[in-house]
Amino acid sequence: MSILILIASILLLLILISALKLNAFIALIVASFFVGIAKAMPFADIINAVQTGIGTTLGSLILIIALGVILGNILSDTGAAQRISSVMIQTFGIKHIKWAMMITGFVVGISMFYNAGFIILIPMVFALAKTTKQPIIYLGIAMASALSVTHGFLPPHPGPTAIAVIFKADIGRTLIYGLVVALPALLFAGIVFPEFTKKIIANPPKGLFEAKTFTEAEMPSFGISLLTALIPVVFMALATMSQFLLAADAPLRHFLEFLGNPTCSMLLAVGFAIVSLGILRGRKMKDMMDKSNIALSSATMIILIIAAGGAFKQVLIDSGIGTDLAALFEQSTLSPLFLGWLIATIIRIALGSATVAGLTAAGIVQPLVASSGVSPELMVLSIGAGSLMCSHVNDTGFWMFKEYFGLSLKDTFKTWTLMETIIGIMGLIGVLLLNLWVG
Repeated sequence: MSILILIASILLLLILISALKLNAFIALIVASFFVGIAKAMPFADIINAVQTGIGTTLGSLILIIALGVILGNILSDTGAAQRISSVMIQTFGIKHIKWAMMITGFVVGISMFYNAGFIILIPMVFALAKTTKQPIIYLGIAMASALSVTHGFLPPHPGPTAIAVIFKADIGRTLIYGLVVALPALLFAGIVFPEFTKKIIANPPKGLFEAKTFTEAEMPSFGISLLTALIPVVFMALATMSQFLLAADAPLRHFLEFLGNPTCSMLLAVGFAIVSLGILRGRKMKDMMDKSNIALSSATMIILIIAAGGAFKQVLIDSGIGTDLAALFEQSTLSPLFLGWLIATIIRIALGSATVAGLTAAGIVQPLVASSGVSPELMVLSIGAGSLMCSHVNDTGFWMFKEYFGLSLKDTFKTWTLMETIIGIMGLIGVLLLNLWVG
């Protein structure tokens, strides 16, 4: 019954948005209520689940999104994003520009959460696309695939780290194996796949990023432009390093973790950008803030849709659909590596959250790890690969990608969903091949 309700809710969303042209925010809220009612949840619990989903999603994202839009607007409006893109073009050449975007996404993604990395890099994608005349989606996929791979495979990201703890896997070995598995996944999803997306047209919200072309004299130096863009990355990387190098009660570690919090690091980056790219270069604070306000207003609907996606996901979780699906596989005799991937994939499709899918799958197959003798590090990676599979309308990442690039539902499935699925499948293949060597 749970599977039928899940399928019906997804079909309802597609009909409301694609056929009836209903606003995605309203459609997601309607679908959330549909799931709750169909699963016979008390009405009060449905309301609480919707409110909790919105609250937890916005609680962790709204400040990052708002500050990220402001930072991205300043980078674009001052010519800093164009300066960075021009140097990248000179270094890699236009023919290999997607390599530049993928490598940048991978470096940024190692120390940053997917959402924060996406918001920081998105203005560079737009600037590079404008300068090189390459399709926005072509470059956007290269960037997003790298961020997604690091999010699903590599500690210290919360998903793989938490799963490693459950399996008592060695974090360092998991990271090394993860890098090996990540390479083919990146090549297929970030380099090969974008070649098939060139004809897909992006229609990003008007006013989100500055479209002006700057002269050489108008742009800031490459050093200050890159430093401003990477301040959040630097602080988050320092916070991550402190967790491995400093004692848990060390004052310096607490301070670095405070600075490395995504909200704090983004706020510091915005403050630095205002001074370094604005005030010190003779720009008026009021003019900069007025343009940032326009960009923020353009991002309002993005924020609302992401929040509604969080509500939909929470109702799916609270209604017990994920638990019902997980119970179907408790007595399976499949290989632990494949079973972990399969369960994570199904829960990912059902609930949307990669982290929830990974942790739920880990709990189900945990007893099999010790008894089967399979590498716990490879189990972490197989479940991580499954947790990235088939992202669709119940995933906030799906809506973020869709709304920032201004895609239709159909084109989001053809780009984002297919990209995530390629990463998940290549991740499983990489794990199974690596198991032949280390198993």
